[in-house]
Amino acid sequence: MLVLSNDTALNSLLSKLLQDYLQQTNSSAPSQVKSTSSDLEIIYVLLLIGLFGFFTVGVMLTNIRSKRLEGSRDPYNTYIATDVWHKKDREYFQAKLIENYKLCCVFENQLAVEQPSTQIPEAKSS
Repeated sequence: MLVLSNDTALNSLLSKLLQDYLQQTNSSAPSQVKSTSSDLEIIYVLLLIGLFGFFTVGVMLTNIRSKRLEGSRDPYNTYIATDVWHKKDREYFQAKLIENYKLCCVFENQLAVEQPSTQIPEAKSS
């Protein structure tokens, strides 16, 4: 019977705690404070997103404006647009390749060349 009395006491304690919790959550005063707090949080998040968007749009517009100001007579753009430099680079590379090929030489080790008549001794496995 002691178990039943402990069970009953526990049930009554838990039901009382549940009722107290429900009363606290249903009261109107804390919900108004929470609502005001959540409104401020939303305004803060929107403010941060707005500042980030403003910064991003500013960077994009600055980049687009600087691209428009570059003229076709700009030496850097002229260098990239012409194919003359690519041809000169290709000719230089081919000349270097031929020069390296002429400098290349192969040494042959007569002792390392395969000799079919001579057999390499193998270690005997025990």
